[in-house]
Amino acid sequence: MSMENSYCFFENRACDYFPCHAGLSEFNCLFCYCPLYLKENCPGNPAYIEREGRRIKDCTNCTFPHRPENYEKVTAILKGR
Repeated sequence: MSMENSYCFFENRACDYFPCHAGLSEFNCLFCYCPLYLKENCPGNPAYIEREGRRIKDCTNCTFPHRPENYEKVTAILKGR
């Protein structure tokens, strides 16, 4: 079953960067910029790199916010639940 564009799902195949992560058959672009980026303990799988004495979060291999089934999880985290 294919997802349709709605308040909790949006797929933009016309984007120059689509898909920005590989491996998903349905790709939710709603959280194009991950709202969990500033969360130290996000449920995704970020890597951390050191550059010029700074610790930088690298979400290149994370698809958590782009998986349609995670919409409710992302919004619950943002609500502090």
